[in-house]
Amino acid sequence: MPNSAPNIRLDLQEVTTRNDAARRIIAGFSNTLPTLAGYWHIIDTALTDIEELTAALARTRLDYADLLAAAQATLGAHHDGEDDPLSYLRDELHAQAQRRAGR
Repeated sequence: MPNSAPNIRLDLQEVTTRNDAARRIIAGFSNTLPTLAGYWHIIDTALTDIEELTAALARTRLDYADLLAAAQATLGAHHDGEDDPLSYLRDELHAQAQRRAGR
C-alpha cells in the first residue's frame, strides 16, 4: 500500500491546537495516575511524532507552492520568449536544496 494521501487537507493550526490539548490532558493524567508513567511516555512520544510530522508537512506544502509558482513563471517566461525561461525552476530548485541543507 502506498504511503501517500494526496487529497488530505489538514488545518495544521488545528492539529497543533489538538496536540497541545492532548499534552495537557496527559500531563493531568500523569499527575493523577503516576503508576501508568510508561504509558504516558508512549503517548507523549506519539504526540511528539505528530508535531514533527506537522512541521514537515508545513515545510513540504511551502516547497510545493514555491515550486508551482516557479513552474508557472517558467511557462510564462517561455510564452513571452525570454532567453532562459528555465532559470525560474533552476533558481527555486537551488533555493529548496539550500533550505534542506540548512535543516
